[in-house]
Amino acid sequence: MVADISLQYVQLANGERIGYRERAGGTRPLVLVHGNMTSSVHWDVFMEALPPKYKVYAVDMRGFGESSYHTPIDSLHDFALDLDDWARIVGLSSFVLMGWSTGGGVAMDFAADHPDKVEKLVLLASVGTRGYPIFKKDEHGQPDITQPLRTKEEIALDLVQVLPILRAYETRDKDTLRQIWEMLIYHDNKPDETRYDRYLEDMLTQRNLVDVDYALAMFNISSETTVMGEGNGKASKITMPVLVLSGKKDRVVPEQMALDIQKDIGENARLRYLDTGHSALIDDLPGLVRVVTEFIEE
Repeated sequence: MVADISLQYVQLANGERIGYRERAGGTRPLVLVHGNMTSSVHWDVFMEALPPKYKVYAVDMRGFGESSYHTPIDSLHDFALDLDDWARIVGLSSFVLMGWSTGGGVAMDFAADHPDKVEKLVLLASVGTRGYPIFKKDEHGQPDITQPLRTKEEIALDLVQVLPILRAYETRDKDTLRQIWEMLIYHDNKPDETRYDRYLEDMLTQRNLVDVDYALAMFNISSETTVMGEGNGKASKITMPVLVLSGKKDRVVPEQMALDIQKDIGENARLRYLDTGHSALIDDLPGLVRVVTEFIEE
């Protein structure tokens, strides 16, 4: 049976229009937040594979996919504020929240501010509680971890992590985007060609790459001081059960970030390893569905 997934829109109080995908049927609400270079489109296989009991929503964050980008973001907290207004308009007072990669940071920020609204939190290959800085590179393209890039202007000129993607977006160079994803994101499997082309087209909708990279670099909800500065300690306010999923073959998010999440949130955060790369949705969809649903149903 093919899942009935429709594209919907809401207008937020701040003037942004948020697109989201909603799966018909189900009663247990589950909200999905995508990562950088993606949108709700990339959740399609997961939405299709989940048991019918779940009422599934996948939002497009501001500046991605079908959502508008009138006001630039400066932090992942800005995305979390959008998510809160979206949930209010859609009528969701309590739900399971799942974030992938950058979306994991947004989900953590939201959960810290609204523990009453998040029943359980799932973090898939999530950015750590202490952010994801981008560093100045030497002549060989290797990062100097003593020299973080601190402004959007500096990040926009990064020759290794940022400029190649910006240029691919500007020239609609899907071949380069495919190379990047096969080098960094997909490990054991690839999407079928129809989906793959849809994903690549969707990547070209992103209008906020530098702003998001800056927000990731500045993100720190721990109580630790990093090379980017002091944390705000919000991780300790995440009190619901948390499942931290770390891919053993992840080339984007290092294991240390998962360990930091577990340490900074505390005993209610459980770390589980997946035998996947950065996209468990493609590398091992059945395994991901099983692990997530088991956690929700506990």
